Amino acid sequence: MNLAQYVNTFGRAMLARFGERVHKIAIDAGFTCPNRDGSIGRGGCTFCNNVSFSPNGRKPRPIAEQIESGRQVIRKRTGAKKYLAYFQAYTNTYADTGELSCLYDQALRQPGVIGLDVGTRPDCVPDEVLDLLADYQQQGYEVWLELGLQSAHDATLARVNRGHGFAEYRQAVLKARSRGLQVCTHLILGLPGESTEHHLASLENVLALGVDGLKIHPLHVVKGTQLANEWRRGGYRPMTMEEYVSDVVELVRRTPDSIIFHRLTGTASADILLAPSWCSKKWQVLNRITQALAGQEYRLDRVAAETVVQGLMSPGRQSCPSAQSMPSIPPAGP
Repeated sequence: MNLAQYVNTFGRAMLARFGERVHKIAIDAGFTCPNRDGSIGRGGCTFCNNVSFSPNGRKPRPIAEQIESGRQVIRKRTGAKKYLAYFQAYTNTYADTGELSCLYDQALRQPGVIGLDVGTRPDCVPDEVLDLLADYQQQGYEVWLELGLQSAHDATLARVNRGHGFAEYRQAVLKARSRGLQVCTHLILGLPGESTEHHLASLENVLALGVDGLKIHPLHVVKGTQLANEWRRGGYRPMTMEEYVSDVVELVRRTPDSIIFHRLTGTASADILLAPSWCSKKWQVLNRITQALAGQEYRLDRVAAETVVQGLMSPGRQSCPSAQSMPSIPPAGP
């Protein structure tokens, strides 16, 4: 079994688009967040310790060095020679366009970088930023805008101190797609007070507006967060692996095959992860998802899927059995 037989993964989609593997290289460009610096709020989301989302912490090296380090790891692991510069940590559009273009240009000048993947909040994509990203796309670069929605439910967003509602997401995604930009939306499963019904409703709302990609991951309880305090007091119960896998499978089944899944789970660093412990078992979770989809006889177009899977399983690829098509990428930070 291979995940790409059942899910339109990012690796599968990029292989079909470019004829070879394309990987993301995560970058910490030193941005902050308006929900932390006082522009919108203080303290950030109740679940946010952004170190858990950034492999480079908060002492970022020069962009060129970060990309070179990532490139060396990826080439040893998979042999991939094309990359997207993934601006990941915090809010990567939270600056004026002059500063943004300088940072983005630095990344695009690096060998093998064919485009940008920019993670941000729905309330931090003004028209001039969208125009800048659209200009890169018009120049022939692969460009993705990742919007950290997390939930389509305003009550949940308020409860986790997100600092925006679904209205801001709606405005951002419509403006981005009107410019032809590819949008990948983040959804977190297991937010406080949410159930399977909430997860399905969030997906329904996202699909109704239109989207090109999805990222799904479980809510992590990590050290140094308000959520961690709630968890210690017994005020928050994380999802079990079985609950998470069941909900992911249902979301996949309800999503059109044309939409690209950039991620189906996520991990946090072992030194800060408190719960659920299974979040550290990325490949086990992916294998469970694959097995569940296989058991339900859910399958993408057989001919197209098998063609791409053969490419993903060619020599040089080192990964866990039954999950070889899932790109090895870190969780996003917006």
